[in-house]
Amino acid sequence: MSEQNKTLYERLGGYDAIAAVAQDLVARLNKDPQLGRFWAHRGEDGIKREKQLLIDFLCERAGGPIYYRGREMLLAHRGMRISESDWNVFLGHAAATFWRSSRCRSPNSAMSSFSSRA
Repeated sequence: MSEQNKTLYERLGGYDAIAAVAQDLVARLNKDPQLGRFWAHRGEDGIKREKQLLIDFLCERAGGPIYYRGREMLLAHRGMRISESDWNVFLGHAAATFWRSSRCRSPNSAMSSFSSRA
């Protein structure tokens, strides 16, 4: 199958590659001085659950065979007081994470695929 005919899920390397991206992204977000507050009072189990939801979300949005069972993004993040600055910092971390992924040749298109369908 040519690269053009592959889903984003396949081009990114499938479940394991997307799980690695999610792991890296969550670690970056937790360590960020501006965004770390969103995880400051979360237990280990809650963070594991959020990682799994992120993996499922990314896999489904990328055209993979995974069903995302979480809430819609607007509902899930309502009341968290996420500012425009927070969003921009998040996008910077997400782009850096996708750039680090050796499978992701076009992180900007991957990012737009995830955010435009969220």
